[in-house]
Amino acid sequence: MLFPASIALAVLLAGCNRAAAPVAADTRDADATAIRQLETDWLKAYQAKDADKIASFYADDASALNSGMPVVTGKTSIEDAYRKFVADKNFSLAFPPSDKVVVAKSGDMAYTQGSYTLTYTDPKTKKPMTEKGKFVEVYMKQPDGSWKNVADIGSSDGAATPMKASPMKEK
Repeated sequence: MLFPASIALAVLLAGCNRAAAPVAADTRDADATAIRQLETDWLKAYQAKDADKIASFYADDASALNSGMPVVTGKTSIEDAYRKFVADKNFSLAFPPSDKVVVAKSGDMAYTQGSYTLTYTDPKTKKPMTEKGKFVEVYMKQPDGSWKNVADIGSSDGAATPMKASPMKEK
């Protein structure tokens, strides 16, 4: 009598096991494409010197960690910092498409890395300076499926150098 009851209990318990959750589709390629487009759009905002648009690519709690500056945390603070940068008549930022875009298997986090060229006016000499460097951008997928930057990390390759005059201006 014990044996049939044990088998019945085992069958009953086996029937209570939940089926394995379905495996989520791998969206990493589509996410990498979306992030490349995001960075293309972000570059356009820099070229337009639009601080509001530049800040729109950051999450509310993002941090910008740029060479020679204290950490700037929070979308509003980042926007305020970029408002000052883009007011500089010599400000420009260029970066080619990221060398690397890596999306986590979980699909909720990604990073990119690449290089940049920044031009700005030196506050001491009032001359245009050029800085070359590299960056790492960390993105988190938002509840609406969009990607936002949570950590903007830039590192110069060395001291900024005076901008070379254009041959057209030397005449």
